[in-house]
Formats: sequence, structure tokens, C-alpha cells
Amino acid sequence: MSANKDTGDTVLWLASEFAAVEVGRDDRGNGPRLMIRDARSGCCVFLDPLELAALASTRHEDLLPFLDPARSENDRKLSRRTVR
Repeated sequence: MSANKDTGDTVLWLASEFAAVEVGRDDRGNGPRLMIRDARSGCCVFLDPLELAALASTRHEDLLPFLDPARSENDRKLSRRTVR
């Protein structure tokens, strides 16, 4: 674990042979939220407690479309634009 340069909060690094992410708590929004940053692409997402609760009840099968290595980075960027 290390300190986040911006806030001094603790940051956790998780890595496997497939991915590496930085995970930390962010208190700069309207309330506490989890920050997840992809080490390879630099893409970052902030999840509030309601979003995390929904994620906790998600089945692994529901995540398979996001884990498909055949999806290109461009496909992921386009899907993020249309969802938000």
C-alpha cells in the first residue's frame, strides 16, 4: 500500500498476469467512493456505495462481457460513451 499523491489516502495495488489496478478511497465527491484505475490504460472509475452494493450482488457470469479479450479498447470506449 502507498499514499495517494493527491489526497494522502491509502492506495492499494492489485496485479495478476492479466491486469493491474490501483484501488483507493476518494472523498472529494459528494460522499465517499471507491476509485479504481487501470494501470495499463490509465482509465479510472469512481463507484459510490450504491454502485458497490449492486456490484456485490452481481454474478460472475454478468461480468463476462467486460472480460472478453476479443473486445478492443475502442469498443470499450464507445460503450462507456453510450452508457453514461
